[in-house]
Parts: sequence; structure tokens; C-alpha cells
Amino acid sequence: MPVTQETLDEIALSRAEYEAIVDRLGREPNGLELGLFGALWSEHCGYKHSKPLLRTLPSNSPHLLVAPGAENAGVIDIGDGLAIAFKIESHNHPSAIEPHEGAATGVGGIVRDIFAMGARPIALLNSLRFGPPDTQRNRYLFNGVVGGISAYGNCIGIPNVGGEVVFDESYSENPLVNALCVGLIENGRIMSASPRNPGDILMLVGADTGRDGIHGASGLASRTFEDQAELRSAVQVGNPFLEKVLIEACLEAIELDTVVGLQDCGAAGLTSAAIECAERGNMGLHLDVAKVPRREEGMNAYEVMLSESQERMLLMVSPGGEAQVTEIFDKWDLWAVPVGEFVTGDTVDIYDGDALISSTSVRTLTDPPEYSFTAPKPAWLSELNSVEFSDLPLPDKTPSEVLLQLLGSANIASRRSVFQQYDHQVQTNTVVSPGGDAAVMRLRGTKSGIALSTDGNGRLTYLAPFAGGAIAVAEACRNMAAVGARPLAATDCLNFGNPDKPDIQYQLTEAVAGIKAACDAFDIPVVSGNVSLYNEGIGSAIYPTPVIGTLGKLEDVSVHATAGFKGDGDAVYLLGVDSLDAAESTLGGSEYLTQIHGLVEGEPTIDLELEVAVQNACIDAVEAGIIRSAHDCSDGGLAIAIAESCVIGGFGATIDAELSGRWDAALFGEQQSRIVVTVDTNHASQLEAIAAQHGAPAIRIGTTGGKTLTMSGLLDVLLTQLTSTWDNGLSIATSG
Repeated sequence: MPVTQETLDEIALSRAEYEAIVDRLGREPNGLELGLFGALWSEHCGYKHSKPLLRTLPSNSPHLLVAPGAENAGVIDIGDGLAIAFKIESHNHPSAIEPHEGAATGVGGIVRDIFAMGARPIALLNSLRFGPPDTQRNRYLFNGVVGGISAYGNCIGIPNVGGEVVFDESYSENPLVNALCVGLIENGRIMSASPRNPGDILMLVGADTGRDGIHGASGLASRTFEDQAELRSAVQVGNPFLEKVLIEACLEAIELDTVVGLQDCGAAGLTSAAIECAERGNMGLHLDVAKVPRREEGMNAYEVMLSESQERMLLMVSPGGEAQVTEIFDKWDLWAVPVGEFVTGDTVDIYDGDALISSTSVRTLTDPPEYSFTAPKPAWLSELNSVEFSDLPLPDKTPSEVLLQLLGSANIASRRSVFQQYDHQVQTNTVVSPGGDAAVMRLRGTKSGIALSTDGNGRLTYLAPFAGGAIAVAEACRNMAAVGARPLAATDCLNFGNPDKPDIQYQLTEAVAGIKAACDAFDIPVVSGNVSLYNEGIGSAIYPTPVIGTLGKLEDVSVHATAGFKGDGDAVYLLGVDSLDAAESTLGGSEYLTQIHGLVEGEPTIDLELEVAVQNACIDAVEAGIIRSAHDCSDGGLAIAIAESCVIGGFGATIDAELSGRWDAALFGEQQSRIVVTVDTNHASQLEAIAAQHGAPAIRIGTTGGKTLTMSGLLDVLLTQLTSTWDNGLSIATSG
């Protein structure tokens, strides 16, 4: 009997996709098989709208140990016998429905991806987007997400060392919650999510299985949603205390020679985890759902296979090794149960006791259709790009008043009220804490360290998808350059709307092309990531928001820079330009244009050759030990960057470089590829020489010191006023 459209909608399969399944099987799928296809052909698991684009991203590096897509996370060699596993993933749709549990299980899921590689998790970061905090609903989402992240991360003892929080109307119905985890591999043993030989045993370990999270991958991540109440049961429920012991048990178990593979049981639950392991091992699988420990009465095979109950892993164990594994997990009071066996061939046979209830080809299940895009640039975007700002009136506020308004706004003010809820010192490896440009962490037993950053700008990508994708990479790398770290690799989370719509197709295609161009310019691979599509509220999509996480290395972790000014009398330089005369076009997509004029228009641009030159100059100057402070120019432009450096360091500044043209563009335009640095005056000529060596423009613009920020006769604001405004802005905006 043909399947109903209602059933197809429930698992997010199109009628054409269903007909393709029937054609491949040579028969109608039964109910369980249809659920398997819905999960494995979902956007979250199958990447059917993005695989052709993801293949274009650079994936080669002499430091790369695990290629993107091959395993749960990418792995980078950082020397000294150490490797780093890292990855970013989204949990957007669950967080829109149940913000606390959605965010918490997002953290739990990305942590499992990392220790599945054999890595001990050492750091978390996040990238968050919400609607404006002036509504009760948006404040509820904001507080729930931040609370979920802090509750889970703090309980499992992994420091949350950085991230970003952005507010915009486009995210009101669909917040973005992107979580990044970093793990350290010290013993050289990188785990694979695949069996080694036919006969290897599949063991399900960790928590028992319930009905939470069913249709999480297909029902939430693969379609838009308007009636959120009906999808609440698809949100998983996490237990961070259980995950903490699961980490320890798994890292202990992989020391056994008989444990040959480790896999996270995440999206689509046992279905995705087990069948993808078989695919990686080029084997078939016999699996018995009757052996799966359950915490709810009356669960059927469909529910067991599709459950996304948290804190579960799969171990692949050589025959005869089950008893040792069980002994370890018994010690940690966790389940460890053999549920299947890998076999020669390409067939997944699922049993319920003695009854065979499904028999399908592995390759048929794991090979969804792929869709390519050729959508043109939409006419409305061309109109927004063609806007000129020469006739834009200057605000009826003074430059100082504009500075304070921006500095205290929800998108620019200090994030202290957020990150103070996170434990960022646990494990005692954090060298540079949240609140600056990038996090810095020491690597024990060596003199080196790593830097970590996340970045993205949906508004810029909305106006210029190619440039927006490139800027996300450039700014994440610029954040690391500001602390003195050289980029090694990137991970990406692509948050976009409905890919069936031509405008979204254009945005996605162009943004990925921009990411590729920037990664090529920095010569770094994209080693892992996630694609989150169908991010739409009622009637409109979010801004296209590619978020980039970057990993960098410092050869000597004690030699690094931070954002705050360090004392009186230092020379202030601006790397990236040779004058303060900003073009009017730099107002396009700026925070100033949105907040002061209520406009989102223009065409942001970036010069990647200049960007690389500026960053290399900054890194070399930090390594030379002459940089006293460094802070990148991004949201809010030059005046905001300088004001933040004043507040963070506790010193004012006199910026006396000549400025001409529109003062709003010069102060608040968001021209890319600029870093504010300070040096002792005795090192000014050395900084200039380093910049010239890299072909990076540089201009001396002023001096640090005093209790005020003055700038070119335009700004004159007390440091105390700057500090109070910046420190309290987000708390005021989100307090209701």
C-alpha cells in the first residue's frame, strides 16, 4: 500500500525520494525501513543539498591526520607528539523548542564526537544567535540556551573558553546554537568509527534507551517548523553527570587492544551510528534490537532504532573482548551490551529476537540523492548592493553619543554576563580567557599552546554571500592573529534557510565559495563541520550564517598578545590601512547603519591578499615580543575597537591622526583587514619594518594613557563612562 504524504512529511522525505527508495529496493519499504531511510536520507545525516558544495572546500594540509568526513571529527597534528580533534555542530531546531535541553544536548553531542576520536575534550566554544532581547520570547530563548550550555559544560568539567552572541530580528523564530569542542590526543592512538574485521562485535554502551529524540534528525533538522509544540518530543534530554563518566569509561576502554572502533550515538541514534560504521568498514551488519537496554515499557523496534537518547556510544570489539569491556563499564555503573555483529557483505539485517524485521543494503541506505544548485543572484539583492551612501544624512547625535549607543548595544557590549556563567578555568590550561579576541590554551609538557576562535556575520553574508563567507574565515583567523597564533585548520557550521528556494540556494553556493577562497588564501583545510538548513521562522528565513571555528598554534604560549591597552605612553598603530579616511562603502552592512539608521544595505567586500599580509605582520610582531596589545576591528568599526581596548586595559587613549571625509564611515565603518596594536615607542620602527616586509599598510594613529578617549577632535569620552556602558549593556538589554 503506497505511503501517505503525511507519513512522508513526518520523516521529511519527498515523494520523488520515496519512489527512488522503492526503485532501489525493488519493493515497498516496511515501516521500520522507511524510518531508516528517513533518518539516513535526512539533511542532517545525508547532506543531500550540500555534499557537492562541501567537496569543493580545501582538505589538504601537511598537518592533517584525519580527513574531513572520514570520521566524527577532523584531527590535526600540532607537533610534540600531540594532535587536536575539533569540530563544530548545530543544535538550532531543538533549541528553538526547548532552549535549555536543546543547547545542553548540543554540547553533549559535540563532546561525544570528539572523544569518539580517542581525544580527551579540553575546550568548548559556542556561537549563538537570537532575536532582539526586547521581547519576552527572545529573552526566554537566550536565558535557556546560555543556561543549558553552562549547566552541561560545567558539570562535565570542560572549560568553555570563547564564542560569540549576536542579536537580530531574523533569528527571532529560529535561534542558532552552534557548539564547538576541542580534544587532545596524547598517545597517538586515533580511534576510527569502523570495525576492523568481519565477526567484530557491536556493543552499545552508556545510558539506556528511551523515546526522547525520535525524528530529531528527520523531523527537526530536515524541514521548517511552525507548530513547535508538536515537535517537542523530538528534543533529546541530557544527563551531563552520566556523560562525564561515559568519557572516562570510553577513554579507558580504548586502551584495550580488543577495542577497534568507537562511534557516537547521536543524530538518528542507533540507525545512523551502527549503519555508518558498517559503511566505513565496508561490511554488513546483523543487529538485534531486543538486546538494547530500554528505560521505557513497550518500545517497538522503530522507536529503538530511531531514538536519540543521549549519552550512548558504540564500541566495535574483537570477538572475545566483550568481557573486558563490560568490566570497565560496570565499574563506571554504565550499560555495555553486545547488540550486533559485523559480517561479510553489504546487508544490514535487523532482528527483534529471532524475527528478521528488516534487510537492506548498506549502500542503499547511506547513499541519498544529491542536489546541485544553479540559482542566479536575486534582483532584490542587486538593489540592496547598488545603494550609495553619499546622500545618507549624518545622525543628529554627536560622535561621542553614537559611540556610547553602539558600545552599550546588545551586539557590542561586554559578554561578561554570559561567560561568567561558564567555568573557563577548569582543567587549568586556559591562558587567555573569554572576553578578548581568541582563547589561548597551554599544552602541558610543552612550551607551545593553541588558540581558538569562532566567527560569522549573517548580515554581511545576507548582503554579499561570497564576501560574507570569506569574512567569516578571515575574522576567525584575525582573532587568532591578534593573540599571535598561526592558523592551522578550520571547522564550519553552515546555517541557512530552506534549500528548495532559489534565493537560499544562491546564498549557500556563494558563501561556500567565499569560505573556500579564504581558506585557500590562508592555506588551511576545513577538517570538519556541519550543515544546518531549513532554519526559518514563520514566513522568513534567518540571515545566511556561516560560522567558522579556527585552530591556531603558538610556538611559545608565554608570548602572546591580548586586547587591552597595557600602560601610558605606548604608540597606537592601525595595521591594514595607511590613513583614517574610510570609504563611504564601508558603512554597508555595518552595525552603525543598522542601529542608527535602521538600514541593512550596501555591499561588503574583503581583499584576501591584504588580509593575509596584515595577519602575518601582526603574528610576526607578537612573536618578536614587541606587541603590547592587539585587537581586531570588526563590529562597530575603529572607534569601537579602540574603546574596547581602553576599557579592557583600563587606560585611555589620544588618537590624533588626521581624519577627513564622513566621520561616521571613519569611526564606525566596518572595513575589513584592520588590527589595532600598541607598542613601546622604542619598538615603533621595528613594527613598521615588519609590516613593510609583509606588504601590510600601517599608520601610527595615537598614544595610550589618561582617563579619556579622544579621537581626532570628534570623540571625547571619559574612560569611566566607556567602562560602565560596555560592562552593563548586555545585562540591561537582556534583563527585561
